[in-house]
Amino acid sequence: MTTTSTITLVNILSVSPEKQPSLVALLQENTETVITTLKGWIATDLIASADGEQVVIHSQWETQADVAAMRSDPRMVAYFPKIAALASLKSVVGEVVMSHHR
Repeated sequence: MTTTSTITLVNILSVSPEKQPSLVALLQENTETVITTLKGWIATDLIASADGEQVVIHSQWETQADVAAMRSDPRMVAYFPKIAALASLKSVVGEVVMSHHR
């Protein structure tokens, strides 16, 4: 088993298909203007499901404290209701315990 020292945050957002493009645009804007400026941020991937019913945010952070700080940043606190207006959210924080690449 291979582990990493970084923290992975996976957010799964359930959305109605007609709202998925607006949700993706909102997430992309926030990632580019806020997330990338936060301490400990490493990377973010946005994945839009082909059926239009989900968007997955896969991000990596240096520490779990950085994830907590991101969630309490005033810009994020103001942003969360915008997400909630479009989608429901399930969040998982953990470490990658295995990764295979070709």
